[in-house]
Amino acid sequence: MWRRRWLGKGRSAVFGVSLLLIATSLACSSGPAPALVPAPSDAAVPLPDNVVQAVAPLPSAPSPRIASAASTSLPPPAALGSLLSLPALIEGARPSIASIDVESVSRGLFFDFTDEGAGSGIVVSSDGYVVTNFHVIQNADAIKVNLPNGETYDARVVGRDRITDLAMLKIDAEGLPTATFGNSDALEVGDWVVAMGNALALKGGPTVTLGIVSARGRTITTERGPLYDMIQTDAAINDGNSGGPLLNLDGEVIGISTAILREAQGIGFAVSSSIAQPIIRSLIEHGRVVRPLIGLTGADVTPARANQLNLSVTEGVIITRAARDGPAYAAGLRVGDVITKINGIPTPDMGRFLTLLWSYSIGDEVQVEYIADNRTMVATVSLSARPPE
Repeated sequence: MWRRRWLGKGRSAVFGVSLLLIATSLACSSGPAPALVPAPSDAAVPLPDNVVQAVAPLPSAPSPRIASAASTSLPPPAALGSLLSLPALIEGARPSIASIDVESVSRGLFFDFTDEGAGSGIVVSSDGYVVTNFHVIQNADAIKVNLPNGETYDARVVGRDRITDLAMLKIDAEGLPTATFGNSDALEVGDWVVAMGNALALKGGPTVTLGIVSARGRTITTERGPLYDMIQTDAAINDGNSGGPLLNLDGEVIGISTAILREAQGIGFAVSSSIAQPIIRSLIEHGRVVRPLIGLTGADVTPARANQLNLSVTEGVIITRAARDGPAYAAGLRVGDVITKINGIPTPDMGRFLTLLWSYSIGDEVQVEYIADNRTMVATVSLSARPPE
């Protein structure tokens, strides 16, 4: 973790640097599991223990905690051929990976303070469009994009999307190498992945870490809200990796590194490419994301919740709020109803429900299958436009 604050107007500089290095052991231990150590927050206000911390561009931290680890385990023989080609994969991906420096001014009673932070970005268009995380550039007064060729550009924000924590930057450049995006839906748990990015703002080019896909379709809660359809990986993701690529062994971007669970080891999350690609296109074309609105808020149905509420299903989305002027309410859906399908496609949880919902367009009519009073019913809902964020 890295933070620098300058006292404005020619005053003395206050400079603080701290690094948090985590070494994760790949070998199993026969001893008792280590106790989880609460991690520091990157903001002045403490976060709840169960909140996943987004990978921050400028966190502050106490003295570094270094966990020693050693591993002599090797990947399966069948995977060795692909892993031996990692240097070529890394060199192929490196030209499209940017480091991002941000600067924000905090107004004090007597002095103005300048905070500096760092993140990562991916060049997605040869004419200078760079995608990163929204939380990297949030509240920034100045943004600079540094490319591997040594060039540095001033950047402007052309669009942002809080729901997916993505933002689009534009620099005045032409003929840039661009990243190739792959199909995250084809990923399987256990597939090898490579994380690259400006970890800890260290000099010398992007940091490279190797791991596997630990889980897919995760829904996590951050201090900035829930994130859906996330890829979980044990490839080390650190502060400064935000906005950097998660690559498959073909060198394709199948995720954008976004969040880590600080009180755990080897648990990081990336926005899947299947979610990110339409967001990227919309931010470039419109400067915002145009999504349909159904007009309800829901929660996952779990076995425990089903028993508590005497529901006839153990999967689905239970409606916790329905706007009276929204499409769902107009179609007859009410608080307590459980949505199980949209157009015949199951919606076992809120993440799947929203991902499917956002694949439709404004004005589309969808058939929503739901359960009310333990009876299966179907309603036709006409989707309206979601207000801009």
